Amino acid sequence: MVEILMIQDTAGETLPQEVRQTIWNKISEVLGWGFHFGEGSSTIHLTVGTVILIVLAFFTTGYVLGLARKLYTRNLNETDTLKFISVFKFIRYLAYIIVVFSVLSFSGVNVTPVLAASAALLVGVGLALQELFQDVLGGIFIMLDQSLQAGDIIEMEGRVGRVVDIRLRTTRAITRDDKVVIIPNHKFLTDTIYNYTQNHKQTRESVQVGVAYGSDTQLVKSLLLKCVSGDPRILSRPKPFVLFDDFGDSALIFSVNFFVSDSFVDPIVKSDIRFKIEDVFRQHEITIPFPQRDVHMFRHD
Repeated sequence: MVEILMIQDTAGETLPQEVRQTIWNKISEVLGWGFHFGEGSSTIHLTVGTVILIVLAFFTTGYVLGLARKLYTRNLNETDTLKFISVFKFIRYLAYIIVVFSVLSFSGVNVTPVLAASAALLVGVGLALQELFQDVLGGIFIMLDQSLQAGDIIEMEGRVGRVVDIRLRTTRAITRDDKVVIIPNHKFLTDTIYNYTQNHKQTRESVQVGVAYGSDTQLVKSLLLKCVSGDPRILSRPKPFVLFDDFGDSALIFSVNFFVSDSFVDPIVKSDIRFKIEDVFRQHEITIPFPQRDVHMFRHD
Protein backbone atom coordinates (compact mmCIF):
# COMPACT_ATOMS: atom_id res chain seq x y z
CA MET A 1 0.00 0.00 0.00
CA VAL A 2 2.83 2.29 0.85
CA GLU A 3 4.57 1.52 -2.44
CA ILE A 4 1.41 2.35 -4.42
CA LEU A 5 1.09 5.73 -2.68
CA MET A 6 4.76 6.51 -3.40
CA ILE A 7 4.26 5.68 -7.08
CA GLN A 8 1.19 7.95 -7.20
CA ASP A 9 3.09 10.79 -5.51
CA THR A 10 5.99 10.37 -7.89
CA ALA A 11 3.65 10.37 -10.88
CA GLY A 12 1.85 13.42 -9.48
CA GLU A 13 5.11 15.29 -9.35
CA THR A 14 6.42 14.09 -12.73
CA LEU A 15 3.28 14.43 -14.84
CA PRO A 16 2.87 18.20 -14.66
CA GLN A 17 6.51 18.67 -15.57
CA GLU A 18 6.12 16.43 -18.60
CA VAL A 19 2.99 18.33 -19.62
CA ARG A 20 4.79 21.62 -19.28
CA GLN A 21 7.68 20.29 -21.31
CA THR A 22 5.30 19.06 -24.01
CA ILE A 23 3.50 22.42 -24.16
CA TRP A 24 6.79 24.29 -24.36
CA ASN A 25 7.98 21.99 -27.14
CA LYS A 26 4.78 22.67 -29.09
CA ILE A 27 5.15 26.42 -28.57
CA SER A 28 8.78 26.27 -29.66
CA GLU A 29 7.76 24.30 -32.71
CA VAL A 30 5.12 26.88 -33.65
CA LEU A 31 7.50 29.75 -33.03
CA GLY A 32 10.03 28.00 -35.23
CA TRP A 33 7.73 27.94 -38.22
CA GLY A 34 8.87 30.36 -40.85
CA PHE A 35 9.80 31.21 -44.38
CA HIS A 36 13.00 31.04 -46.34
CA PHE A 37 14.04 33.76 -48.77
CA GLY A 38 17.03 33.52 -51.09
CA GLU A 39 19.61 30.84 -51.55
CA GLY A 40 23.06 30.01 -50.20
CA SER A 41 24.74 32.55 -47.96
CA SER A 42 22.07 35.10 -48.78
CA THR A 43 19.27 32.98 -47.29
CA ILE A 44 16.98 34.80 -44.87
CA HIS A 45 14.97 32.68 -42.45
CA LEU A 46 12.06 34.53 -40.87
CA THR A 47 10.17 32.69 -38.12
CA VAL A 48 6.86 33.27 -36.36
CA GLY A 49 8.77 34.00 -33.16
CA THR A 50 10.76 36.72 -34.89
CA VAL A 51 7.59 38.31 -36.27
CA ILE A 52 5.99 38.31 -32.80
CA LEU A 53 9.16 39.82 -31.35
CA ILE A 54 9.11 42.57 -34.00
CA VAL A 55 5.47 43.36 -33.19
CA LEU A 56 6.22 43.57 -29.47
CA ALA A 57 9.26 45.75 -30.16
CA PHE A 58 7.07 48.04 -32.32
CA PHE A 59 4.52 48.49 -29.53
CA THR A 60 7.23 49.06 -26.92
CA THR A 61 9.08 51.56 -29.10
CA GLY A 62 5.84 53.41 -29.88
CA TYR A 63 4.96 53.63 -26.20
CA VAL A 64 8.42 54.91 -25.22
CA LEU A 65 8.48 57.46 -28.05
CA GLY A 66 4.97 58.65 -27.18
CA LEU A 67 5.97 59.08 -23.55
CA ALA A 68 9.11 60.98 -24.57
CA ARG A 69 7.05 63.28 -26.81
CA LYS A 70 4.64 64.11 -24.00
CA LEU A 71 7.47 64.84 -21.57
CA TYR A 72 9.28 67.07 -24.07
CA THR A 73 6.27 69.06 -25.29
CA ARG A 74 4.49 69.60 -21.98
CA ASN A 75 6.20 72.98 -21.44
CA LEU A 76 6.26 74.11 -25.09
CA ASN A 77 3.85 76.57 -26.65
CA GLU A 78 1.55 75.54 -29.48
CA THR A 79 3.86 76.73 -32.28
CA ASP A 80 6.96 74.97 -30.94
CA THR A 81 4.90 71.83 -30.25
CA LEU A 82 3.76 71.63 -33.87
CA LYS A 83 7.34 72.06 -35.04
CA PHE A 84 8.60 69.33 -32.72
CA ILE A 85 5.86 66.93 -33.83
CA SER A 86 6.90 67.41 -37.47
CA VAL A 87 10.50 66.52 -36.63
CA PHE A 88 9.35 63.77 -34.27
CA LYS A 89 7.55 61.97 -37.10
CA PHE A 90 10.83 61.67 -38.98
CA ILE A 91 12.62 60.46 -35.83
CA ARG A 92 9.89 57.89 -35.18
CA TYR A 93 10.20 56.35 -38.64
CA LEU A 94 13.98 56.19 -38.24
CA ALA A 95 13.60 54.55 -34.81
CA TYR A 96 11.23 51.90 -36.18
CA ILE A 97 13.70 51.01 -38.93
CA ILE A 98 16.53 50.66 -36.41
CA VAL A 99 14.35 48.50 -34.13
CA VAL A 100 13.39 46.14 -36.97
CA PHE A 101 16.96 45.53 -38.04
CA SER A 102 18.10 45.18 -34.41
CA VAL A 103 15.43 42.56 -33.67
CA LEU A 104 16.24 40.66 -36.85
CA SER A 105 19.93 40.63 -36.01
CA PHE A 106 19.25 39.62 -32.39
CA SER A 107 17.05 36.73 -33.60
CA GLY A 108 19.88 35.35 -35.69
CA VAL A 109 18.53 36.52 -39.03
CA ASN A 110 21.21 37.32 -41.57
CA VAL A 111 20.44 41.00 -42.25
CA THR A 112 23.44 41.56 -44.53
CA PRO A 113 21.50 40.80 -47.74
CA VAL A 114 18.67 43.04 -46.55
CA LEU A 115 21.06 45.88 -45.80
CA ALA A 116 22.78 45.45 -49.16
CA ALA A 117 19.46 45.46 -51.01
CA SER A 118 18.23 48.41 -48.94
CA ALA A 119 21.40 50.37 -49.69
CA ALA A 120 21.04 49.79 -53.41
CA LEU A 121 17.37 50.72 -53.21
CA LEU A 122 18.08 53.84 -51.19
CA VAL A 123 20.67 54.99 -53.74
CA GLY A 124 18.14 54.71 -56.54
CA VAL A 125 15.34 56.25 -54.53
CA GLY A 126 17.68 58.94 -53.22
CA LEU A 127 18.57 60.07 -56.72
CA ALA A 128 14.90 60.17 -57.67
CA LEU A 129 13.82 61.90 -54.44
CA GLN A 130 16.86 64.09 -53.91
CA GLU A 131 14.82 67.28 -53.71
CA LEU A 132 12.40 65.66 -51.25
CA PHE A 133 15.27 64.79 -48.91
CA GLN A 134 16.57 68.35 -49.22
CA ASP A 135 13.13 69.64 -48.25
CA VAL A 136 13.05 67.40 -45.17
CA LEU A 137 16.55 68.46 -44.10
CA GLY A 138 15.62 72.09 -44.69
CA GLY A 139 12.55 71.68 -42.49
CA ILE A 140 14.62 70.11 -39.71
CA PHE A 141 17.19 72.92 -39.84
CA ILE A 142 14.46 75.58 -39.77
CA MET A 143 12.90 74.03 -36.69
CA LEU A 144 16.19 73.51 -34.88
CA ASP A 145 17.83 76.90 -35.42
CA GLN A 146 14.55 78.87 -35.11
CA SER A 147 15.40 80.94 -38.19
CA LEU A 148 11.75 81.07 -39.16
CA GLN A 149 8.65 81.33 -36.99
CA ALA A 150 4.94 81.21 -37.66
CA GLY A 151 3.82 84.83 -38.03
CA ASP A 152 7.11 86.04 -39.56
CA ILE A 153 6.88 88.23 -42.63
CA ILE A 154 9.26 87.14 -45.35
CA GLU A 155 10.18 88.17 -48.87
CA MET A 156 11.20 85.61 -51.46
CA GLU A 157 11.64 86.20 -55.18
CA GLY A 158 9.94 89.59 -54.90
CA ARG A 159 6.86 88.23 -53.10
CA VAL A 160 6.00 89.13 -49.52
CA GLY A 161 4.02 86.80 -47.29
CA ARG A 162 3.20 85.99 -43.69
CA VAL A 163 4.27 82.51 -42.53
CA VAL A 164 1.29 80.55 -41.22
CA ASP A 165 2.57 76.98 -41.02
CA ILE A 166 5.98 75.27 -40.99
CA ARG A 167 5.98 71.58 -41.80
CA LEU A 168 8.70 69.00 -42.32
CA ARG A 169 8.72 69.33 -46.12
CA THR A 170 7.02 72.63 -46.92
CA THR A 171 6.27 76.03 -45.43
CA ARG A 172 2.99 77.83 -46.08
CA ALA A 173 2.63 81.61 -46.27
CA ILE A 174 -0.20 83.98 -47.14
CA THR A 175 0.59 86.80 -49.56
CA ARG A 176 -0.74 90.34 -49.37
CA ASP A 177 -3.41 89.49 -51.93
CA ASP A 178 -4.61 86.63 -49.70
CA LYS A 179 -3.11 83.78 -51.71
CA VAL A 180 -1.47 80.76 -50.10
CA VAL A 181 2.11 80.10 -51.22
CA ILE A 182 3.58 76.65 -50.58
CA ILE A 183 7.37 76.94 -50.35
CA PRO A 184 9.62 73.84 -50.48
CA ASN A 185 11.90 73.99 -47.46
CA HIS A 186 15.08 73.52 -49.49
CA LYS A 187 14.50 77.06 -50.80
CA PHE A 188 15.44 78.38 -47.37
CA LEU A 189 18.82 76.65 -47.70
CA THR A 190 19.68 77.71 -51.24
CA ASP A 191 17.92 81.05 -51.83
CA THR A 192 18.22 84.44 -50.17
CA ILE A 193 15.23 85.09 -47.91
CA TYR A 194 14.41 88.43 -46.30
CA ASN A 195 12.83 88.05 -42.87
CA TYR A 196 11.27 91.40 -41.96
CA THR A 197 10.49 90.38 -38.39
CA GLN A 198 13.48 88.25 -37.38
CA ASN A 199 14.81 90.80 -34.86
CA HIS A 200 11.57 92.60 -33.99
CA LYS A 201 8.12 93.24 -35.38
CA GLN A 202 8.62 96.86 -36.43
CA THR A 203 10.06 97.69 -39.83
CA ARG A 204 11.07 100.92 -41.55
CA GLU A 205 9.15 101.87 -44.68
CA SER A 206 9.41 104.88 -46.97
CA VAL A 207 7.52 106.80 -49.64
CA GLN A 208 9.50 108.66 -52.28
CA VAL A 209 8.37 111.74 -54.15
CA GLY A 210 9.94 114.28 -56.49
CA VAL A 211 9.32 118.04 -56.49
CA ALA A 212 10.19 120.66 -59.08
CA TYR A 213 13.52 122.46 -58.97
CA GLY A 214 13.12 125.78 -57.16
CA SER A 215 10.66 124.40 -54.59
CA ASP A 216 11.02 125.36 -50.91
CA THR A 217 12.81 122.27 -49.57
CA GLN A 218 12.11 123.07 -45.91
CA LEU A 219 8.40 123.41 -46.67
CA VAL A 220 8.52 120.10 -48.51
CA LYS A 221 10.12 118.48 -45.48
CA SER A 222 7.52 119.82 -43.03
CA LEU A 223 4.62 118.82 -45.30
CA LEU A 224 5.93 115.28 -45.69
CA LEU A 225 6.21 114.92 -41.91
CA LYS A 226 2.69 116.26 -41.56
CA CYS A 227 1.40 113.60 -43.96
CA VAL A 228 2.63 110.76 -41.73
CA SER A 229 1.76 112.30 -38.35
CA GLY A 230 -1.41 111.26 -36.58
CA ASP A 231 -1.76 107.95 -38.44
CA PRO A 232 -2.38 105.21 -35.82
CA ARG A 233 -0.71 102.63 -38.05
CA ILE A 234 2.57 104.57 -37.97
CA LEU A 235 4.69 104.38 -34.82
CA SER A 236 5.58 107.59 -33.01
CA ARG A 237 8.80 105.99 -31.76
CA PRO A 238 11.15 105.90 -33.58
CA LYS A 239 10.13 109.22 -35.08
CA PRO A 240 9.44 109.59 -38.82
CA PHE A 241 12.08 111.54 -40.75
CA VAL A 242 12.66 112.95 -44.22
CA LEU A 243 15.68 112.37 -46.44
CA PHE A 244 16.79 114.45 -49.41
CA ASP A 245 17.71 111.49 -51.57
CA ASP A 246 19.02 112.92 -54.82
CA PHE A 247 19.03 115.54 -57.52
CA GLY A 248 17.05 113.87 -60.25
CA ASP A 249 17.00 114.67 -63.94
CA SER A 250 13.79 116.67 -63.63
CA ALA A 251 13.05 116.74 -59.88
CA LEU A 252 14.44 116.99 -56.37
CA ILE A 253 13.95 113.51 -54.83
CA PHE A 254 12.72 113.27 -51.24
CA SER A 255 11.62 110.32 -49.14
CA VAL A 256 9.59 110.27 -45.96
CA ASN A 257 10.59 107.38 -43.70
CA PHE A 258 8.43 105.91 -40.96
CA PHE A 259 8.06 102.77 -38.85
CA VAL A 260 5.15 100.35 -38.71
CA SER A 261 4.49 97.35 -36.47
CA ASP A 262 2.87 95.29 -39.23
CA SER A 263 4.77 95.51 -42.50
CA PHE A 264 2.35 93.03 -44.05
CA VAL A 265 -0.15 95.85 -44.65
CA ASP A 266 2.38 98.58 -45.51
CA PRO A 267 1.21 98.90 -49.18
CA ILE A 268 -2.11 100.24 -47.88
CA VAL A 269 -0.33 102.66 -45.54
CA LYS A 270 1.93 103.87 -48.35
CA SER A 271 -1.04 104.35 -50.67
CA ASP A 272 -2.85 106.51 -48.10
CA ILE A 273 0.29 108.60 -47.55
CA ARG A 274 0.64 109.21 -51.30
CA PHE A 275 -2.95 110.47 -51.41
CA LYS A 276 -2.16 112.87 -48.58
CA ILE A 277 1.06 114.06 -50.21
CA GLU A 278 -0.66 114.81 -53.49
CA ASP A 279 -3.44 116.72 -51.74
CA VAL A 280 -1.13 118.74 -49.48
CA PHE A 281 1.27 119.60 -52.30
CA ARG A 282 -1.61 120.77 -54.43
CA GLN A 283 -2.82 123.06 -51.61
CA HIS A 284 0.65 124.60 -51.25
CA GLU A 285 1.27 124.79 -54.99
CA ILE A 286 4.24 122.46 -54.91
CA THR A 287 4.66 120.84 -58.29
CA ILE A 288 5.36 117.16 -58.71
CA PRO A 289 7.14 117.14 -62.08
CA PHE A 290 7.17 114.37 -64.62
CA PRO A 291 9.88 113.53 -67.13
CA GLN A 292 9.54 115.56 -70.29
CA ARG A 293 11.56 116.17 -73.39
CA ASP A 294 11.70 119.34 -75.46
CA VAL A 295 11.87 118.81 -79.20
CA HIS A 296 13.15 121.71 -81.30
CA MET A 297 12.45 121.65 -85.00
CA PHE A 298 14.56 123.61 -87.44
CA ARG A 299 13.52 124.46 -90.94
CA HIS A 300 16.15 124.65 -93.60
CA ASP A 301 15.27 126.64 -96.69
